Amino acid sequence: MQTEHGGKTVFGASLGILMLETRFPRIPGDIGNARTWPFPVQFRIVRNATPDKVVRQDARVLVDLFIAAAQDLVAHGCDGITTNCGFLSIVQDQIASAVPVPVATSSLMQVPMVQAMLPTGKRVGILTISPGTLTDAHLSAAGVPLDTPVMGTSPDGEFTRKILGNASEIDFAACRTEMLAAGRALIEEHPDVGAIVLECTNMTPYAADLRRATGLPVFSIYTFLQWFQQSLMPDRFAGGVDDPLF
Repeated sequence: MQTEHGGKTVFGASLGILMLETRFPRIPGDIGNARTWPFPVQFRIVRNATPDKVVRQDARVLVDLFIAAAQDLVAHGCDGITTNCGFLSIVQDQIASAVPVPVATSSLMQVPMVQAMLPTGKRVGILTISPGTLTDAHLSAAGVPLDTPVMGTSPDGEFTRKILGNASEIDFAACRTEMLAAGRALIEEHPDVGAIVLECTNMTPYAADLRRATGLPVFSIYTFLQWFQQSLMPDRFAGGVDDPLF
């Protein structure tokens, strides 16, 4: 007889996503579009945490708001917590210390793992929405070497202006063009880049196009959270120890 254990209200949606308070549209592939995920997730909006405050200012002043929302997600059944902004690496340790479940705040946390997979002489490159405010503190908090190449999307382009400006309309075709330009600029300036990590969770919809344009592996918040989810709810395989045919 198999005994099931309770202790929480919601079951089957183990991943909790802390969302900035935004109004811009989110297409499939974006972390904030529920259709992106092939598994159930739970969302919590962190009120007053705008893109400008988190990316261009200092997210650490908002950490108590993120902690409260993370604790609420855990209380509602989440077994792992993430966020929808790579710049929140800077509060990784504080959030992880405040909840009893694993926390993966930023896509940047993939950089050390990806670097370990690359051949000698190759290194990871990062694409970000705001290179000017992606500080050593953000990188160090995610375990990223400080000499890692970083390239940003155009500060005057559609992607950066509309996301950080929290606009109600976005030209996604223009965003794609800008993402490809940033990817090509990254590898032209740093020919030793052997893989790309996307800092920004809004960049995931363009990952396949970047892969085709650059020929390099592209890692995003989507790749990170697919891996994370497998630890929270591993796939069951026929012939396992609980299978009567084992």
